[in-house]
Amino acid sequence: MKKKSIVLILASSLLIIGCQNKQDSKTETTAIKESAAKAALTVSTVKPQRTPLNKTINANGNIAAWQESSVSTESNGLLLREVLVSVGDHVKHGQVLARFSASTIEADIAQMQANVAEANATLTEATSNANRARSIQDSGALSKQQIEQYITAEASAKARLQAAQASLNVQNIKLKQAVVAAPDDGIISQNPATVGTVYGAGQELFRLIRKGRIEWRADLTSADISHIKTGMKAHITLPDGSKTKGTVRTIAPSVDAKTRNALVYVDIPAGSAKIGMFARGEFVIGESDALTLPNTAIVMRDGFSYLMQVENNKIKQTKVQLGQRKENRVEIVNLSNTDAHYVESGGAFLTDGDSVRVVK
Repeated sequence: MKKKSIVLILASSLLIIGCQNKQDSKTETTAIKESAAKAALTVSTVKPQRTPLNKTINANGNIAAWQESSVSTESNGLLLREVLVSVGDHVKHGQVLARFSASTIEADIAQMQANVAEANATLTEATSNANRARSIQDSGALSKQQIEQYITAEASAKARLQAAQASLNVQNIKLKQAVVAAPDDGIISQNPATVGTVYGAGQELFRLIRKGRIEWRADLTSADISHIKTGMKAHITLPDGSKTKGTVRTIAPSVDAKTRNALVYVDIPAGSAKIGMFARGEFVIGESDALTLPNTAIVMRDGFSYLMQVENNKIKQTKVQLGQRKENRVEIVNLSNTDAHYVESGGAFLTDGDSVRVVK
């Protein structure tokens, strides 16, 4: 009887232990499955590849006129009667831009012409008297003093005629100055001239962009300026996002003592930008093969750039420095492991140490 009881007790214990082992095995299997489910993401990977990139130097600067002429009045105290051009007009060398009222000058010219005629008549009479005096000076009919007086009167009449002629020339010049002409081909950029205003000599009437030429004045550091050469190409981006191309015309011979920067003058097509705009651009100084990855592989965190390297299905977050961009690829400047695999996209959802499943 006692033996039966012992056998039953042993059987019950074994049954309980077996059930418990099955339960533990089941729990372990569930944990494994849950762990597998926690393998963060299924990702595809890429390796860095060599891409030909332009070696460039970036710069900022202003758009300015190649040369801007100030067209001012040369006459003094004249009334502006007519303005013939407006801002933006293209003008030719010698084209009339404005006219002043010249009635007072015309009256002065008439007076000067009369003075010239009078002086000319006086000279004719004085010359005739001097010639007669010279012809009879050996006969003794006139004293030496009288002869000298006639000759002196002739010289004075010549001087008065020259003075009257000079005064007439001055008035003719003033009459020409009453018409304001373009000093060169170009575009009118400013037009402060107002009809009905009396202007003094030297007051500005127009601003003229000579030849219509404009340029980008790029500001470069002392270190970068040595790489720039005359004739080099530049790609310029304007404030509205539009782009234009230019050619280096010249480089400033000196560096600013305060900023240690120098200006590079880049010719750009007329009409491609407005004077006074601030633009950024880059100078192409050569080509190089660079290691690149797709833009989607870059993860930005806390102002820094990272790559998610996959190593044995684990994520290793790698800090990198970016270089130039070309289409949908970006240069990785300080990439230490060039043969590693990196998450192609979706890296923003991963952190260092995460498990991933890699698919091709």
